[in-house]
Amino acid sequence: MRTLNHVQNDMSFTLVTILKALIEIAGFSLLGQGVLYLFAGASRERNFAYIMLKTLTAPVFRLARFIAPRFILDRHIWLLAPLLLMLLWIVVTYFKIRIALEATGRAAF
Repeated sequence: MRTLNHVQNDMSFTLVTILKALIEIAGFSLLGQGVLYLFAGASRERNFAYIMLKTLTAPVFRLARFIAPRFILDRHIWLLAPLLLMLLWIVVTYFKIRIALEATGRAAF
């Protein structure tokens, strides 16, 4: 019989895995948008793929702008957005490993 702790661990692990996947999707979208920015040139604003990637990454840029102090210019937010995603990915990966170790009964760090 499964205890309440096992169900909570399964649910936590699932939520952390989903969050990690969303962060990875946003990261690859940023990467794809950057590649298209370089290769599409001035016509990128009419490129369907660029518009879709820009839509996917808009929340990341809004979050980066919200976190950044006012003295950081908008044209520099593109540097902060990938760093923010990388930091979030590291934190979520840590929690995923910790939940997995707790579920197996091993010592978590």
